[in-house]
Amino acid sequence: MSALDVLQKYGTDALNPNLGDDVSRSMIFHGRHIQPQILAGLDGDNWGIQDYIARGGYESLKKILTTGMTPDDVIAELKASSLRGRGGAGFPTGLKWSFMPRNLPGQKYVVCNSDEGEPGTFKDRDILRYNPHSVIEGMIIGGFAMGASVGYNYIHGEIFDVYSRFEEALEQARQAGFLGDNILGTGFSFQLHGHHGFGAYICGEETALLESLEGKKGQPRFKPPFPASFGLYGKPTTINNTETFAAVPFVFQMGAQAYLELGIEKAGGTKIFSISGDVELPGNYEIPLGTPFPKLLELAGGMKGGRKLKAVIPGGSSSPVLPADIMMNTNMDYDSIAKAGSMLGSGAVIVMDETRCMVKSLMRLSYFYMEESCGQCTPCREGTGWLYRMMQRMEHGQGTMEDIETLDSVAHNMMGRTICALADAAAMPVRSFIKHFRDEFVHHVDHKECVVAKYL
Repeated sequence: MSALDVLQKYGTDALNPNLGDDVSRSMIFHGRHIQPQILAGLDGDNWGIQDYIARGGYESLKKILTTGMTPDDVIAELKASSLRGRGGAGFPTGLKWSFMPRNLPGQKYVVCNSDEGEPGTFKDRDILRYNPHSVIEGMIIGGFAMGASVGYNYIHGEIFDVYSRFEEALEQARQAGFLGDNILGTGFSFQLHGHHGFGAYICGEETALLESLEGKKGQPRFKPPFPASFGLYGKPTTINNTETFAAVPFVFQMGAQAYLELGIEKAGGTKIFSISGDVELPGNYEIPLGTPFPKLLELAGGMKGGRKLKAVIPGGSSSPVLPADIMMNTNMDYDSIAKAGSMLGSGAVIVMDETRCMVKSLMRLSYFYMEESCGQCTPCREGTGWLYRMMQRMEHGQGTMEDIETLDSVAHNMMGRTICALADAAAMPVRSFIKHFRDEFVHHVDHKECVVAKYL
């Protein structure tokens, strides 16, 4: 199906007629979502609080604060909805919130991880840009449920315009009485602040984020203790992803059972997938969890130029690559992708067609992780450099058969041996590329060139 066929099938009513030169708008306001919640009704200009209220915004917060719901009731509803974390690990949100020792005296914190640095991921910035109040409402509900009175949103360094938009939305919420002291006259108080990062990928790791938020060098902490007991400033802290917090109000708007039924049994609701690479219509697509990958590919206009699908990285650059035949028989949910041999991760779907050289692609990924390693752990600091240098040799016709085995061995020995998962993030692509596309690595060694005729 061509891009024109897709547009004719799904229509263009949701396209903003005043896009101008802002191509990014066409990547989200395209009318090809399926049962959207977070992105429903957005047009790029209706991000403010009055428009959010008109769409039912802050009704969930009002319901929770004014109808006698307890923190236990809120957490039970989240558990029943099967809302899982949207940032990478997919941990059940209600269960995570229940770990917070909310009855412990003293300060507790709620933190939103908007440090969106995973290559291929571009959903959180659009949520903050076009529906920031959904995140704010979700964080306030989280504060109530977990007994926290202060929250922070750590926003990625390269998107200062998004940080500015969030600050403006915070002020709107304060002026409307949804944020601050004695919210809606209920006696519940919650303060929320935006924090601007400086672009380090490692600060997407939750404890490195906390270190940076405290004004220190962004490096991961040893665990245990975990943030739920020793987090920001040494106080109990719960950290969730932007999309996770944005989804929370919709659970209470529609009810846990209805939200669950949007998705599948162990993963309720919808998920925003950032699809990029060799497709006709790259962009953000909100679809129910459990949707088959071919359907997502169809929404994105199919393969660019009608070429053949070769491989897909289904959850951001750190997730294992899957060949086309496996991916075309896989559903877009946590368990299905795990069964296929990869991870849903952040929901960044990188599509590669038959013109892509797997060796060169892996070399570029390896360079990224070498550059972004914080250097705290030896296996990661040294291992990421080894991986990139071996990949560079292989891509330039200087690799040996022994290098293929060494690559796999080094990657294996990096995994599970560092404070955080960055070493695993660098190693998993290496092992999966070799596993599924070994013939291309062998061809590079034997013929000193790529299998494909050209690399676009």
